[in-house]
Amino acid sequence: MGHRINAMIASVFPNARLSWAKMALSVVALGMLVIIGREFGDYLLRFLLWIDTLGVWAPVTFVLVYVAATLTFVPGSLLTMTAGALFGLVEGAFYTFVGATIGSALAFVIARYLARDAIQRRLVRYPKFAAIDQAVGLEGFKIVLLLRLSPVFPFNFLNYALGLTTVTFRAYMLGAIGMLPASVVYAYYGMLAGDVITLAGGVPSNSGVSYYVTMILGLVATVLVTMVIIQAARRALRNTMTS
Repeated sequence: MGHRINAMIASVFPNARLSWAKMALSVVALGMLVIIGREFGDYLLRFLLWIDTLGVWAPVTFVLVYVAATLTFVPGSLLTMTAGALFGLVEGAFYTFVGATIGSALAFVIARYLARDAIQRRLVRYPKFAAIDQAVGLEGFKIVLLLRLSPVFPFNFLNYALGLTTVTFRAYMLGAIGMLPASVVYAYYGMLAGDVITLAGGVPSNSGVSYYVTMILGLVATVLVTMVIIQAARRALRNTMTS
């Protein structure tokens, strides 16, 4: 029995070095934004300017789009980066968190009350979810929080999958606070990316080189802090599941 549990845990928690590699690649990708900006900077600017023309409805529109993306399994990282480029770090992360929270709540309700059979059939593709299903019945809020902090499963999939567990809706929603670190990181990345693409696209910028150096260093520091949080969450989740 112990070997089976260990095997399940091993399947849930992949090599941590892979996560570091992914985050390192995301930082390296920043340089690619300059090249991309040469080709697509103008299109991005038009899109952002269109959203910006909506005035007070711009945040509402973004939140609604994010909710729809969450429900339809569209990756939210690009949308979060767009929020950072459009609204800035604080507002971008906040609007992302609001959209993700509403979307995840709706997905939970759909899975639990409206489309349970369909979601259960989809779960067959994720046999490692059985380990999470057992643990969440014991410590719902703690497990949900750790799952949000540690991206063991895809965000959109997790929203529906948790609706099939015994976790209460209250514990599920409280665990949404674990989405904040990722929201901040991607919004920060988007804020910086937006500036870089604007600069690369030929649009005048009033910011000097020191501004971009500071932004890049801040991004690296934010990524490192987030990775520390993720690794701590992985360890805590592993310990909870083995206890």
